[in-house]
This record gives sequence, structure tokens and C-alpha cells, in this order.
Amino acid sequence: MEAAQQYRNPVVPGFNPDPSVCRAGDEFFLVTSTFTYFPGVPVYRSNNLIEWDQIGNVLTRSSQLDLSGTGAWTSLGVFAPTIRHHNGRFWMITTNFDGRRLGMFFATAEDPAGPWSEPISVALTAIDPDLAWDDDGRCYVHASLGGIQRACIDDRTGALLEGPTTTWSGTGLQYPEAPHLFRCDDWWYLIIAEGGTERGHSVSIARGPTARGPWAGCPTNPIVSHRSTDRPIQNTGHADMVQARDGSWWMVLLGTRPRGVTPGFHVLGRETFLAPVSWCDGWPIVGSIEVGPPGEDKTRSRRHDFDGAVLTPEWLSVRRPPSDFISLSDRPGWMTVHGAGDDLDGPFPSFIGVRQQHHDCHVRTRVDAATASEAGLAVRIDEHAHYEVFVKDGEVAVRSRIGPMASVIARAPAPSSTPVLALEVMSETAPFSGPDNVALGYEGDDGQFRELSRLDGRYLSTEVAGGFTGRIVGIYCVGGTAHFDWFDYAALDGS
Repeated sequence: MEAAQQYRNPVVPGFNPDPSVCRAGDEFFLVTSTFTYFPGVPVYRSNNLIEWDQIGNVLTRSSQLDLSGTGAWTSLGVFAPTIRHHNGRFWMITTNFDGRRLGMFFATAEDPAGPWSEPISVALTAIDPDLAWDDDGRCYVHASLGGIQRACIDDRTGALLEGPTTTWSGTGLQYPEAPHLFRCDDWWYLIIAEGGTERGHSVSIARGPTARGPWAGCPTNPIVSHRSTDRPIQNTGHADMVQARDGSWWMVLLGTRPRGVTPGFHVLGRETFLAPVSWCDGWPIVGSIEVGPPGEDKTRSRRHDFDGAVLTPEWLSVRRPPSDFISLSDRPGWMTVHGAGDDLDGPFPSFIGVRQQHHDCHVRTRVDAATASEAGLAVRIDEHAHYEVFVKDGEVAVRSRIGPMASVIARAPAPSSTPVLALEVMSETAPFSGPDNVALGYEGDDGQFRELSRLDGRYLSTEVAGGFTGRIVGIYCVGGTAHFDWFDYAALDGS
């Protein structure tokens, strides 16, 4: 693959953590974690590793993914998938963790856009599983449970054939995880993450003559870490590697872009970055991981008119399929959302949204609250951290939920029966400030934005709210039914 030295990073912005990548022919395919959002495990496709399009999701049916037991925490659910192409099929392996039970499984597909098979269970209790096959066709699973574990499975049934056995687990830092086994020339390599997914995150690697080792760690481990630096990308780790048809090697990995006063706040979640890889004496050397110059960005503007029969694949709901509570046919040209008595703070809110992928953006929707108790536009980290602007009892209002405290901040008469609600996220540049501000309001009859309240974005960051996710911005209904005519997401200049 011929790639320019400069390209836009992150290559998959917003809440897209724990990337895994594979190549099939001239195309590359990438998956990331979704935790308690449904559908699970987005599938992205690219022909150059730089420009990615979401073509579907792996776990699109209730029979494939049960998140009903994850109500204790938004960051439970689907952890760290791996995607591979083997024997003409695509394979995805991951885990579903509800806080008590940890279920590992894999699914397969002929077309990575779907449909994918029903899950096949693997009798291993660990996270971050990887799939690899040796020259004899043995299927290896490497995963993390206190250290890196290796097992062999039957790739038809998921039955455990050997292990698990503890194998190379890094340099001694905390949380050895995210293993991936691959081959380059005469060596097998085991790449892992260490140090935890926060500021101490790093990537280490070992090599051996067979898929079982014995392993020797790279003398320059970690091969990636931005810890204790002032680089704009932090938390770098959880890497996977792929070889292009031209023989070049590339790494995808997660990172964050913290901003604002110390300790720095990342609000978009852990994102997917790309770096070139060269080789010296049989060891990988990872090139610079920096935010590239502005370039084409297909995520900058997205208008959803709800005129089709199905939603595009980037829409996410919480713990249940969108089809459980939305319809595109009840009122053609509108999305109908049924609140069914849910509350926005509950484990199964009638909320559906898309990833916030830019630090500065403007989001709008037209809503007919119909029979809803309330309906509106929200930006969400989890059920304990969200801001919303909504219509209720003939008024437009703004509410803030931070931990145990929920407060209505402002109210105004609704300008019409189907008002346009809006929010703007804008970077904060004042000294000692948080990362951004979220302005919430509505459009007046003249089409101008009327700001009702401006809230500090640090409270919708991972550093405050905790967890592994990022911001999702979308529409919701509480009680009764609401209709949404369209949804518009647009990045602002400079983001």
C-alpha cells in the first residue's frame, strides 16, 4: 500500500476503542468495542487503512447479543473483539461481560457486512480474545485473565482442545491484555498491551520460532508508549498489526486526545489511530503517532431524514435493539420513538444516537413530542452523566445529570408544536478550563439558535464519569410516543 507520510489521525474518530484489523485481498476490515450499546461490534472497511466506512455490525440480533444483565455499568458488555480472515471466511471473537458472568464466543460470515452467524461459545473465562491458526490448522485463542493465556480450540464447535496455559505476559506492568498472535517471515509474534488503558498504556511484543514460542521479549519494549509525554495523543495501546499487499506493515491502536486543565479530559472516548511499522533485525519499529493535517473527513456532516426502510449502521441504542422501540414506518419520513415509560437514567432508555466524532460540532433535530411525557436531544456518556434539551408541557427545557444530581437548568416557551432542538459543543480555550462547553437550546422562528444554557463538558468526560466509552449524541423519548423529522450532525470549523 502506498500511503502518504501525512494523513488524518485518528483514522476512526470518536468512541471506537480496542481496534483489530485484518486484510482480505486488497481490502482491510476493522472492528472495535461497543460495551453496552446495540448493535454490537461495528465493521469498517478501507482500501488504504486511512479512509474507513462502516459497512455493518457483527451482532445485530437479540439472539446474538443479550445485554440485559449489564445494567450495573455502561462499560460492561462487549469487550475487545478480534477480526480475522481465514479459509475464505471472516471470524470475530469477543466476550460479553455482565459483571458476574464472562461469556466468550465467536461468529463467522462470508460477507463482513453481514449477516454474521449465531455465536459459538468458547469455554474460556478471560477477556480480549484473539484467533490465529498455525500451518497445521490448529486454532489458537490467546486472551487475558491476570496474565496472557493460550488455548487451542475446535474452530467448528468452540470446544476446548488444550489449555488454557499461561504464556508470555509482557514486561511486568499491570494489566497484560489485548494479545494478538501473527506471523512475519520466519518468526511468530505475540503483541500485547500493558499498563492499563489510561495514561500508562503501552504496547510490548515478543517473538518465537513457533506459534507456541518459546518467547523472547523485544529488547526495546515497550515498542509504543506516550506515557509521561506532552504529546496530544495519550493512552496509546491495545494494538493490532496488518501487512498490506505491497509488503508494508501497519499498526492500528487506540489512543485519546485529552484537553483542558490537568489531568486533561478526553470526551470522545478512546479512538482508533494508525501508524507505519518498519522492521530492524526482526523487530518492529513503530513510526510516529500524531494528529495528522486536515484532510477529507467523511464524518464531518451527516443528515438523516428517516426516509428509508432501515437505519444506517452507525446508530446505537442502549442494551436492546433499536427495533424494540423505534419505527420508520409508523409515520413515514419520521423516526417514531416509543418511550414505554422508560426513564433516561434507567438501564434501557428509549435513546438512540451516533458517536460524537469531533471536538466541535453542531447537532439539531425537529421533534413532535406527540403523546410523550418528554422528548428531546441528549449527549450521553452513561446513565449518570448526560445533558439534554427537551420538550415538555409546551416548554423547551435543559437538564443536567451529573452523578446522583439531576437539575433542570433553564426553561422557555416552545416556539412551535414541532420545535428544532439544538446543541453545540465548542472547545474551551480559557486558562484552567475544562475541555469544552456544551450549549443547549432551540431555533427560533427566524432559524437562529437560542441558547438556554451552557454547561462544562468535563462532567461528560471519561476522567469524571469513568468507564471505557465515549460520548453518544442522539434523540430520546420518555413515556408515550414522539416523532423526529430529521437528525443533523455537523462538525464545526477547526474540529
